[in-house]
Amino acid sequence: MFQLIEDSRYYPIGITSTGDGVHFSVVSAGAECSLVLYQKGQKDSIEKIQFSPNARVGDVWNATIAGNFSNVEYCFEIDGTLVEDPFGMSFSGRQVWGEEASLNRVLRASIVKEDYDWEKDRLPEIPFDECILYRIHPRGFTKHPSSGVPEEERGTFAGIIRKIPYLKGLGITTVELLPSTEFQEVMEQQILPAAVLKEGRPEDLKKAGNEKEKKSSGRINYWGFIPGLFCAPKASYCSGREKHPGEEFKNLVKALHKAGMELVMDFFFSGQETEVFVLEVLRFWAREYHVDGFHLIGFHPSGLISRDPYLSRRKLFAQNWEGAPETNIKRLGEYNDGFAIDMKRVLKGDESQMRNLAFRTRYNPKSHGVINYMANINGFTLMDHVCYDRKHNEANGENNRDGCDYNFSWNCGVEGPTKKKKVLEMRRKLLRNAYLLLFLSQGTPLIMAGDEFGNSQEGNNNAYCQDNEISWLNWNLAEENSDLLEFVKAVIGFRKTHPMFHMPKEPRIMDYLSCGQPDVSYHGEKAWCPEFENFRRQLGILYCGKYGILPDGSCDDTFFVAYNMHWEPHEFSLPKLPKGQFWHVAVNTDAKEKGGFYPKGKEIFLEKQKLYMVTPRTIMVFIGKAVSEEWLERQKQSKAVKGGKKPTKGKGRKAEKDK
Repeated sequence: MFQLIEDSRYYPIGITSTGDGVHFSVVSAGAECSLVLYQKGQKDSIEKIQFSPNARVGDVWNATIAGNFSNVEYCFEIDGTLVEDPFGMSFSGRQVWGEEASLNRVLRASIVKEDYDWEKDRLPEIPFDECILYRIHPRGFTKHPSSGVPEEERGTFAGIIRKIPYLKGLGITTVELLPSTEFQEVMEQQILPAAVLKEGRPEDLKKAGNEKEKKSSGRINYWGFIPGLFCAPKASYCSGREKHPGEEFKNLVKALHKAGMELVMDFFFSGQETEVFVLEVLRFWAREYHVDGFHLIGFHPSGLISRDPYLSRRKLFAQNWEGAPETNIKRLGEYNDGFAIDMKRVLKGDESQMRNLAFRTRYNPKSHGVINYMANINGFTLMDHVCYDRKHNEANGENNRDGCDYNFSWNCGVEGPTKKKKVLEMRRKLLRNAYLLLFLSQGTPLIMAGDEFGNSQEGNNNAYCQDNEISWLNWNLAEENSDLLEFVKAVIGFRKTHPMFHMPKEPRIMDYLSCGQPDVSYHGEKAWCPEFENFRRQLGILYCGKYGILPDGSCDDTFFVAYNMHWEPHEFSLPKLPKGQFWHVAVNTDAKEKGGFYPKGKEIFLEKQKLYMVTPRTIMVFIGKAVSEEWLERQKQSKAVKGGKKPTKGKGRKAEKDK
């Protein structure tokens, strides 16, 4: 049925269709290597073909086989042990999520490579400064019944496609997927035979260690940060009875590209992989699946990857890129917790944080991108940051010892859920502050899926094993917390509209245009007098609009952002604007109406242009706008009619009037 044929040509590792058949290449230092073939769905093999030592190049075994491979699967046998093909592109045996029987299966790879119509697909190649990242779990994103996704597509790549209109409406440009390649989610425990444990002989213990029985621990590795089969999309993240994970993943990429959006994949490498293997895996996904970028976690040969010409236009995220070369295209992204730690301390009002606030809002080096986030998988959700002082990981089964003990969170006076109105109002206000801290900072903002509408994990800050409603997104919250969702949409739109908040490179804090003002400047309670003493919890940042160029070539507006993270009110002197411009309130996180966001044309005109009292724990965005002479005249007449009555004490410096 199958025949080994002569073929002296060189092929990449894995399988390659040739004019004569299929070529197999596998890396092994073993003494013998064979190809084992199975009919799909059958338990026993139909044929075993031994690789010839003469076709071995170093530790790479090669064989070209002729025959009918339709409905055929394969694995390898090395020195008598069955092993999976690490470069296999599609596997059977793990189609059902969490199936314990898969622990003792050697997965078989499919041979037939299906053709796919990409329909002239092109990568969007969105610059870092224009990106809004959104990190999701492929299963948990739509698994909850409230997702509105058809039941057969919940928790799948197809389910994500259903949510593209939502992502587009939110303002997302780039989706980041947690590990989506084939991995073993059933966590195992190692059990030695009772007889061996009783006798305890060293030779028996050694033998038992080589013949470990795989048994489920009863827990699930939900996140998937473990070594796996890196070239195959995860079959259990695929919909339908007949699983076609490769095709469904390509459908997802193509659909995102059609919507003008990108896809970045998470990859965890343990360090046991060779540098060449890591590089080949990334090249494969870029070539075969048109993936836009990769987040590399754990081991990664940064120098090799950053210099690879095949990946030169892909986004690459990692903890750092020390030693990486500078390029004309910013494509390397620094992805770490520095921003989150500093900004969470700013949010809760810790001392000595104003220098961190100034640094984090401007940090955006020319050499590489910076990925900013307030919350991510390794910690509280954003909602839990304002609801819990302590982690609550009891459900993980580790006596609450797992997860980080330093969350930099504040529960606003009550641990967990509450009905106290003042506590709930404070929590919402802090969330609005958190959104502004993120989206008004230079660099590339990332939001964890669900944080835009108050997703909670019930205080669990390490939900790596929670495949349930703790980790699944409850989409009912999008309606329940619609005010938060609308605020996030508005702030993302505001950021996109104003280039001063997403400049291609870090502000220089100097007047390099000789226009009379630096691009960005810092202020205390008095204009042009920044205060960074350890007890300060207030800072003003002025953005000169002449340094931000709009698509039509005109200049951006001028902004003053007042951060009062103190539990007491503070009066800010508003910097003087150019003649003909007046300060208006664009955002006020203390205001209850419209969530404190005033869209273009609806900003609040300030009657007093020199001083403004900012309430406790509040961020305000002031915008400089010109007004007509007719409007000014009407204001004068209106004030004359009122007789110049002074506002009552405590409110005068906060007087506002709608245009």
